[in-house]
Amino acid sequence: MNATRPASHCAAEPTDQQVAHRTAQLNRRRALGVLLASTAAALQGGCASQRPAAPPPAPAAAVTYRDVGSVGLVAGVGTESQDIVAVTDAMVRDLLSSPFMAGLSRAPVILIDSERFSIEGQRINKALIIDRLRIHLQRASRGRLMFVSREAAADVATERDLKERRVTDAGTRNLGDKVAGLDYRMYGRMAVQDKRAGNGMVERYTQFSFELVDQQRSLSVWANSYEFQKAGRDDAVYR
Repeated sequence: MNATRPASHCAAEPTDQQVAHRTAQLNRRRALGVLLASTAAALQGGCASQRPAAPPPAPAAAVTYRDVGSVGLVAGVGTESQDIVAVTDAMVRDLLSSPFMAGLSRAPVILIDSERFSIEGQRINKALIIDRLRIHLQRASRGRLMFVSREAAADVATERDLKERRVTDAGTRNLGDKVAGLDYRMYGRMAVQDKRAGNGMVERYTQFSFELVDQQRSLSVWANSYEFQKAGRDDAVYR
C-alpha cells in the first residue's frame, strides 16, 4: 500500500506577476488619494478667495484731558462739569462777600452735605456739587467758617469712647471738649424743566438754589440761585 502524504499548511509564495499586480494597485490608490486631497484643497481655497476680506480693526481713539470748566467733546442740555464749576464758584464768591459774613464776630460751625440737597429731573451725582462747594468754601474762607463732618460722627464717637476708657491717651485735645454742634446748615435744590419740539430739538432750563439756615432760630441768613438754559437737537445720556 502507498502511504498518504500529509497536507501542507504553508501558503504558496506569490509569483512575480502577482507582486507586480498588487504593487500597481497600491500605487493607483495612493495617486487617487493625493488627487482627492489636492482637489479638496483647491475647492476650499476658491471658496475662501470669494469671501470678502474682514475690515481692519478701527484704531483706538486717543484719550485727551479736557478743561473741566469748558464744554466737553460729548455735550448735552443737562448739567455738566463746566456748569458745576460755574455754580459752585458763584456761590462761594457771593457767600463770602455777603452781609452775613461781614457781621460775624466769630467763625460759625456749618454743615454742608448731600442729605439736604435734592435733585429733580436729571440723574447726577450730588457729591460732585456738594463736595466742591464745601471744599472751595472752606479754602476760600481762610478760617472764617468752620465745617462739621457728620460722616465722621461714628468714628469720632468710637475714638472718644476709647479715650474716656483710657484705652488710648487723650492725644493733644482736652477730653472735656464736646462734639461740635451746628450753627448753620446749607440747604439746596436743583430743578429742571424741558421743552421738546417735533423736530427733535430739546430745550432745558436748570435752576440751582442754595440757602443757609440758622439751626437755633430757623432763620435764613443767606440765599442765592444760579440758572442757565441750553438747547440742542440730541440730548446726551447722563449716568
